[in-house]
Amino acid sequence: MKRSSGGEPDEQAFSKTPPPPYYIVAFSSQRTEGDNGYGEMSIAMEKLVLQQPGCIGAESARGADGFGITNSFWKDEASMKAWKANVDHKLAPKLGREIFYSHCVIRVAKVERDYSFEKADI
Repeated sequence: MKRSSGGEPDEQAFSKTPPPPYYIVAFSSQRTEGDNGYGEMSIAMEKLVLQQPGCIGAESARGADGFGITNSFWKDEASMKAWKANVDHKLAPKLGREIFYSHCVIRVAKVERDYSFEKADI
């Protein structure tokens, strides 16, 4: 998964998504104090999501204040549903509610258009 801790993004921080349409799961969260096993779980989920059939990329960033956003990109709705039902993934949301997060919001959408640019080298 691509990670950012702030500052200037680099090209490696961006997932290479196909032309639309595709789907996005946007997960915004506020961390609780302390690690409480979060670091290990986060690394495991990063690896697992990218191995899922239909996952076409993921990006994640977390600020020093504990607010973070993770976007995962999917080829279709069936792939997203399979990820949600994945037995190894099911523990993460449970621990998120109980331990890792004080607040979270999950948004699911179909991407119809996307835009990008890269600043030209001078």
